[in-house]
Amino acid sequence: MRCAFGYAAITALSASVAYAAGPTCGPNSPCPESAPCCSQYGQCGVGAYCLGGCDPLFSHSLDSCVPAPACSSQDYKLTGLDGIVADTDYLGDPSTANWVSSGQPVAYDNSVLLTMAPSTVGTLLTSTKYVWYGKVCATLTTSQGAGVVTAFILMSDVKDEIDFEFIGVDTEHTQSNFYWQGVDDYNNELNLSASSTQSQVHTYCFDWQPDTLTWSVDGNNMRTLNKADTWNTTDNVFHYPQTPARIELSLWPAGLSSNGQGTVDWSGGLVNWNSPYMKNGYYYAMFSDVNVQCYDPPSGYNNSGTKSYVYTNNNGLNTSVSTTNELDILGSFYATGENPSFGAQPSGSGSSTASAPTPSNSNVQTVPGSDGAGSRGASGGSQGGSSGGSNSGSGSGSSGTSSAPGSGSTSFSQGTGGSSTSEANIVKTWRTEGGSAFAVVIAMLGLLLL
Repeated sequence: MRCAFGYAAITALSASVAYAAGPTCGPNSPCPESAPCCSQYGQCGVGAYCLGGCDPLFSHSLDSCVPAPACSSQDYKLTGLDGIVADTDYLGDPSTANWVSSGQPVAYDNSVLLTMAPSTVGTLLTSTKYVWYGKVCATLTTSQGAGVVTAFILMSDVKDEIDFEFIGVDTEHTQSNFYWQGVDDYNNELNLSASSTQSQVHTYCFDWQPDTLTWSVDGNNMRTLNKADTWNTTDNVFHYPQTPARIELSLWPAGLSSNGQGTVDWSGGLVNWNSPYMKNGYYYAMFSDVNVQCYDPPSGYNNSGTKSYVYTNNNGLNTSVSTTNELDILGSFYATGENPSFGAQPSGSGSSTASAPTPSNSNVQTVPGSDGAGSRGASGGSQGGSSGGSNSGSGSGSSGTSSAPGSGSTSFSQGTGGSSTSEANIVKTWRTEGGSAFAVVIAMLGLLLL
């Protein structure tokens, strides 16, 4: 699933934070009313916990998470940091930002760098709007080196997941993968050819339809999954990604000694923090464009509007999703989907929420990853889900810290030492401790925060 940082701001990401224990969430263990929102990392809180990635199945109620902003067809040119807002500043208004950052992405050469320095766990960008079927393409070059993973992922709030992942020791392939509600299935991964991913710009696309899912590279269809082939005879459900998902772009260190050996082996070995592939003190991946073409929701869907998606029951299937005209913007980082205006400042009082009222539980967590509890820590549930985070993600997050976007250096090129193809056989060991990219990041970051 689940994510830091250019250099002048990179030192901020080496700071450590104390781990503040908070409520966890998972199957048969929903969040309490005092901290109602279950983050994708299995921790409960308010504020940003109730925005993108909030899991309605394990939150206090289906209304705890704010409605997910609906898909909008758009070509997102990542030529700089415009449209990117730190997760410590974003309150859920998609008109103010296209992407939410964990850590600090860097502007460079008409693109955005996701960077990963020592004592951090990389960079994560997540879209503020969701996709419920569509064609999503990202144009990028990857990082490289043992233990270094670049990812382009679609991740739903109930852990449906579609992946392109790039292992740093194999720059001639990308790993395609998918998950349904985070359930591990080691037969879902398939390597696809993609030459010199660290130096050659490629465009990677998901063509996600209600009945088929196609992965393509530079316009060439490389893999197609039919929904009909995902029927599970145990629970009589299609294990096919089918719920609204955010776009996640990430760079994260799977190869840490604190991780399980299966994760380290999958990623090609331990990260070398003195690698020639690092420049200005960090690894990096470069993203220049994300193009989104929205498709219509599935036939027979619950249509009550066009602005957002909400869940109407706890089965986590596409039949539980309804489109609505609800679009809640939180009044403060103490607000929730159940009380979105909590802490809102009176008109004319300024934008600061410093004087906003606080909940009776003053220790409640407000931003996953920036305030201790929920810092991309171990999931409380069995649903793994990316960067990772990913989170995940697919996903990954900064080491307990979230920062505003920053500018990068003026010139550098990716290191050229070493041969990635000769190390590619290391990647053959699949993730034995994890499932989806999200599950791997969860395990890794939980250990990091101990």
